[in-house]
Amino acid sequence: MKDDLIALAGNPNAGKTSLFNAITGARQHVANYPGVTVERKEGFYSHNGFDLHIVDLPGTYSLTAYSPEELVARDVLTTDRPRVVINIVDASNLDRNLYLTLQLFELGIPVIIALNMIDVAKGRGLEIDAGQLSQKLNVPVIPTVARSGFGKEQLLEVASRIVREGAGSATPPQIPYGPDIDPVLQEMEAKISSAGLLSDLYPARWTALKFLESDEEVVSRGRVAAPELSAELEKMVSKVSEHLRKTLDTYPEGIIADYRYGFISALLKSGVMKQTHAADRLYLSDRIDSVLTHRIAGPVIMGLILYGLYYFAFTGSDAPVKWLQSGFAALGGFIQSHLGPGLLRSLLVNGVIGGVGGILGFVPIIVFIFLGIAFLEDSGYLARAAFMLDRVFRVFGLHGSSFMAYVVGGGIAGGCGVPGVMATRTLRSSNERLATILTIGFMNCGAKLPVYALLIGAFFAKDKAQMMMLLTVISWAVAFLAAKFLRTTILRGPNTPFLLELPPYRLPTLRGLLIHTWERAWLYIRKAGTVLLAVSILFWALMNFPRLPASKQAAYAAQKRAVAAQMRTQAQGGSGQLGARSAKSSALAAIDGAEARAALRYSLAGRMGMGLEHITYLCGFDWRTNVALVGGVAAKELVVSILSTAYSMGQTGRGKDAPLGAVLAADPAWNPLVAFTLILFTMLYVPCVVSVVCLAKEAGSWKWALFSVLFNTTVAFLLAVLVYQGGRFLGIGL
Repeated sequence: MKDDLIALAGNPNAGKTSLFNAITGARQHVANYPGVTVERKEGFYSHNGFDLHIVDLPGTYSLTAYSPEELVARDVLTTDRPRVVINIVDASNLDRNLYLTLQLFELGIPVIIALNMIDVAKGRGLEIDAGQLSQKLNVPVIPTVARSGFGKEQLLEVASRIVREGAGSATPPQIPYGPDIDPVLQEMEAKISSAGLLSDLYPARWTALKFLESDEEVVSRGRVAAPELSAELEKMVSKVSEHLRKTLDTYPEGIIADYRYGFISALLKSGVMKQTHAADRLYLSDRIDSVLTHRIAGPVIMGLILYGLYYFAFTGSDAPVKWLQSGFAALGGFIQSHLGPGLLRSLLVNGVIGGVGGILGFVPIIVFIFLGIAFLEDSGYLARAAFMLDRVFRVFGLHGSSFMAYVVGGGIAGGCGVPGVMATRTLRSSNERLATILTIGFMNCGAKLPVYALLIGAFFAKDKAQMMMLLTVISWAVAFLAAKFLRTTILRGPNTPFLLELPPYRLPTLRGLLIHTWERAWLYIRKAGTVLLAVSILFWALMNFPRLPASKQAAYAAQKRAVAAQMRTQAQGGSGQLGARSAKSSALAAIDGAEARAALRYSLAGRMGMGLEHITYLCGFDWRTNVALVGGVAAKELVVSILSTAYSMGQTGRGKDAPLGAVLAADPAWNPLVAFTLILFTMLYVPCVVSVVCLAKEAGSWKWALFSVLFNTTVAFLLAVLVYQGGRFLGIGL
């Protein structure tokens, strides 16, 4: 047991994360639980000089380990043994939320109930007597409004008192489970207690209940710890199960759940909660839903909201992007003017500043998009979008829950494929899950945004929001068509029904939005400063080595000497000194540029890129673009980084410090058609390495990871060729 550990537990959408943010603020960090990709949030809070260590458990409806979130929440409670659990319950949905509360009681850990969203409950005509609820359950009950911080101080005062003084020994009521279960439960509890079975983790009664509920993890642990006793317990469970099946056509876990809900119902009817308005009153969320989830108006409004998000992101970030790009350009110019020619200057200017600076220059756009997504998530709107699109998903052989996996993966530009793949764990059908996993790579993850921002800014500056909306529609359309192809060929099977809880609408707090935005933006910045920096330097080296042969370097040097001699002769012949110097400078710059481009082509990266030109010319891509796309396999942001390095190394003189977008727009090899084709290819081709590894793990086989690499790249290439060749034929974008 950790002396200062407090756990926050509750159902999804109960306001648990809002309370965690309100308590810890910036004193928190996010990681993953070992062995699973489930987010672990921890933070610290000082209350009256006493430090509290707070862990925000994954949202869960029960402690029966059916999902990774439930398993993680239970493991923290049983292994770390927090001194107290703050159970956040939605006051407007007490009957559902108290089910988890009863299971927390059975674990024997002191519990404080945070009766959250008490304002929402009052708005729905619900009057809850917190004092009476506390008296009947024999635990502290504190009304709270996590969004505004109401009740936070009182809650922390009670929690810190329990941690300091151990003042949490009050015993909550023990739930009876009826004449069929109770005798068996008591006998099993006695046997478990006598043998000390799993006593280091669970109370004996809780272990007995888990055996009766056929909890695989607990039963497996029991078999390892005490095979004979576990066999005896399982035999008792089998006997009572057979009796219940014959007499009531049910099983122990069903009876246990019924009695828990029966206890909750009786509790609420005992005067704890009163309905002051008519039960059929149309609540505010329902009124809003009648418009936002309307069969016709709903999708239209959703499209307008998405367009508004992109307009907000590009318009709001325009000035910060220009400031950052100018700042990095000035930094590169400063280093270039104070450091002599050589590999070190090239590494700093072209490899580090040109590479990573090209990526970080688009951070403002990503921050604004993250802010918009956080608002949609926290307000409860995204759940409505999933509800509306369920019919569409079913047409293409997917499940309504695939929507959230797509959104997390970048369905609204700015997500990440790794958690998107992880989010498919909620899908029960293996075929629907695989179809979702294999098509998430088509979504517009945050790593692709710098590529979009660069090319849209350079070639479609007047229609930025419209272009992002178009790219979102294309990514979803390709994902849907690919899913339909997979579900009618290699992943055939029936669709499963879709059920979803719609949380009430809430106005997100500024503090919560900023915390969520910062968490995501910091991950992106940290990635740019570590992984992307390392790969940028690697590709800088590939573009610098091997060096041009001495004979070719000597040839370029001879050309420079010849130009210098010619200029001296012209000057001596009476030509103006200023004109002679200008002509000499231009001629030498042209030779320098030719030498830099020749060196690039001679390098390992140049040879690789030119080798791929035999195929990629069909898409309009030159060798520098090919090198960037190869680097993009590691991380899509590297497409911008490597293009920046390649073009900065191939430039000399005037324009060398210009932003990459301006350089591409001025290059005759580039035009809107080439730019749009590259955007499409980047959107659709092989997912990044980390996503592929995650895909293999979640799909259970590397064959699916290899299939994803080949399938996505094939789709990307065919569509890129179709768009580029079709555009050239029609004369579009040239």
